[in-house]
Amino acid sequence: MDTQQFWKLIEEARSQALTSTLDDGYAVAERAAALLALRPVQEIVAAQQAFWDLMTDSYRAPLWGAAYVINGGCSDDGFDYFRGWLITQGRETFERVITDPDALADLPTVGAFAERGIDGECEAALSAPGPPTRWPPARTSPVTPSPSAIRSWTPNGTSTSRTATS
Repeated sequence: MDTQQFWKLIEEARSQALTSTLDDGYAVAERAAALLALRPVQEIVAAQQAFWDLMTDSYRAPLWGAAYVINGGCSDDGFDYFRGWLITQGRETFERVITDPDALADLPTVGAFAERGIDGECEAALSAPGPPTRWPPARTSPVTPSPSAIRSWTPNGTSTSRTATS
């Protein structure tokens, strides 16, 4: 899954998510996670890479300043959550806003945040394209190591194999 395909996934999630003005980021992240859970592990991993590439692309001081103003403060974690929310708004909005953070003022959701005194954020977006192990257990079975596979790590980083009875 490349960035273009990732944006298609977000648009599909946006079209299927039941949203309100204020929780749309969370609904989109939840729907995107559900859509990804139906895909092969390799696509899930590729989606995670595409997501973090977008997070890197949006790591910009002017955008952080806008997030600070909108949210009445913005820690480093808060900026991650803000950018997660921004990604859930879709490609067009994301690209417009990272180019011109003042464009945030034109988004109805941002106005609603201000009216209600809540932060623009979506922490859930950070785990939506998460590691495949977080997804439905019905798709994977837990791995139970055999006693001979149990490893013990030493402080210097080497490992020694031992059985469960050792």
